Amino acid sequence: MRILIVGGGTGGTIVANNLARRLSGEIRSGRVKIRMLSASDKHMYQPGLLYVAFGQMMPDELYRDQASLLESSIEFHVDPVDKFLLKENKVVTRSGKTYEYDILVMATGSRIVPESIPGMAEGAETFYSEAGAVKLFKKLREFEGGRIALVVGVPHKCPIAPVEAIFSLHDYLKARGIRDKCTIKYHYPIGRLHTIKEVATWVKPHFERMGIEHETLFNIKEVDTVNKVVHSEEGTASEYDLLIAIPPHRGMEIVEQNGLGEGGWIPTDRFKLTMTGHDNVYVVGDTTNLPVSKTGSAAHFEAEVIADNIASIVKIGSPVREYDGKVYCFIETGHDSATYAMFNYQNPPDLKEPNKPMHWFKMSYNKMYWTSVRGLL
Repeated sequence: MRILIVGGGTGGTIVANNLARRLSGEIRSGRVKIRMLSASDKHMYQPGLLYVAFGQMMPDELYRDQASLLESSIEFHVDPVDKFLLKENKVVTRSGKTYEYDILVMATGSRIVPESIPGMAEGAETFYSEAGAVKLFKKLREFEGGRIALVVGVPHKCPIAPVEAIFSLHDYLKARGIRDKCTIKYHYPIGRLHTIKEVATWVKPHFERMGIEHETLFNIKEVDTVNKVVHSEEGTASEYDLLIAIPPHRGMEIVEQNGLGEGGWIPTDRFKLTMTGHDNVYVVGDTTNLPVSKTGSAAHFEAEVIADNIASIVKIGSPVREYDGKVYCFIETGHDSATYAMFNYQNPPDLKEPNKPMHWFKMSYNKMYWTSVRGLL
């Protein structure tokens, strides 16, 4: 049984490591071979980018060598895939090599596309890349007061991040002693403060307490970098001195180029996590088109289901689990408190009041992530 995993992010790495341990006997006997193909030899802890933007982490803390996170029985190559030949059960890589498989796991992730909105790439700061997070931190260090606007593109991964950014921004400006010299305005594309109704209800009094202005039904049309105005599709506009954007996302270009899914999102069975029309192709994390948050926790829970099912197919010829839509999101509510949202397809989140212990739990998880991604937590 040849198992091929394309992508070395959270989901792909957890699938690979779980399978390597569950199928250790089959690997030793030669019945199973696990390969991973990745575009990079590095693995980034993406939630840490928000901390970089506010001076709480350094960029080098976000990375580990991908090979160091994988079980030794996994064959790992830095060789991005160029062609997916699903009918032939094989892929062709950039180096020209062909890899055949019996089971394929698609873990290609997503990318930011600020250039899809006129003026955003030039006129807005973001924390969704290392370079962007460092640049935003430097801008915040230099900021002496004025209008700060946060705008949200769609779709985007880590749906809680815009809310976390507002809490962190408020605390950061307070710590610098310039909060009273700043206005903060939050813009959101639907008719409430968050796509998850329970989060929208919970966050509203916190925004009021912090003096955060907000405008809903604000879908970004363009950024006028000369006059420092961001315009919405609805015909409204906001002036700014500092613009922070959550950029829209798409799936990876290779998915679009191979015609595997509109926008780079692969059509995925919400319970089986298989690609529509291809029962031997599993999809994990940001790559799916599922109506769940594109977060590391969703990728983690999906990866555990996929690993269980592939292992059971090898052992007994049948999958044993279904994915229930489970997501668990920490919500940083400033620099010393946090809460969380846990939900699935059937049950909405029940948010608790923020507290310090949850913040320290989140800070601890930032370190424990490397154990988690190895499938040990």
